[in-house]
Amino acid sequence: MSYQQEDYKESIKMMTNIVILSLLICISLSFWIVSMTASTYYGTLRPISPWRWLFSVVVPLMIASQGFKKKSLDHSGALGGGQRNWVQVFCNGGVPTELALLYMIENGPGEIPIDFSKQYTASWMCLSLLGALACSAGDTWASEIGSVWSKSEPRLITTWEKVPVGTNGGVTLVGLISSLIGGMLVGVAYFITQLVFVSDLDISAPQWPLVVFGAMAGLLGSIIDSYLGATMQYTGFDKRIGMVVNYQTKDSKHISGKPILDNNAVNLFSSVVIALLLPGVAWGFWPRG
Repeated sequence: MSYQQEDYKESIKMMTNIVILSLLICISLSFWIVSMTASTYYGTLRPISPWRWLFSVVVPLMIASQGFKKKSLDHSGALGGGQRNWVQVFCNGGVPTELALLYMIENGPGEIPIDFSKQYTASWMCLSLLGALACSAGDTWASEIGSVWSKSEPRLITTWEKVPVGTNGGVTLVGLISSLIGGMLVGVAYFITQLVFVSDLDISAPQWPLVVFGAMAGLLGSIIDSYLGATMQYTGFDKRIGMVVNYQTKDSKHISGKPILDNNAVNLFSSVVIALLLPGVAWGFWPRG
């Protein structure tokens, strides 16, 4: 009977995956139709290939599936996007998603070169999107790689005192370098996309600063995240269990911060700040075409 129940569950799971994949393909093709309609309306933009829309859906689906199998995502996190749920996925991906939708409404589908002298609004939105993504990538790299590879104890970013591993606002040199590299890779990916899909780069401003500003957003985003964590997230050491905790208990000794924000709110705030800040900085330094 137990074997039959297991087979039944596996069949339901397989059917569910097929239904979800079919829906995603339909959504992908619907977006392609919308892009063709928008291209006709705007007149100057070419419709995006349906294969490209399909690629943009299937690749995240594969990543989410792998994350679910490796227990880095739970069910809600995999469908939306330590183990991550839909709230964490939203706080890291909500700002870029909103910016992408606003970009499509304002400029239509398709990539436009970053050129403040010719496409001011589009350039601003693109760099806001880059900043939000690079900020999330930088914070993730700092947390995941810095905590594993760093041989030194972290230091609290506000006082530079040594703190236990896991303390909100604790930074290491390896973590900061990792955040810079994580943001830079986002910039590299964006730069390569521009080279592949934009046809009029020869008459536009140079696009290589995407790599530089991606790295800057990753590093600065990690620093802002750490500062907020050190001041607005509670960190204590629970003597009873011998671990760093993010909530107050009767046995915990205060290390840093106040119980104002949780980790999700800190990630969201950092992403918003970088998305607002980066385009203004880039506008002042971006080479003119």
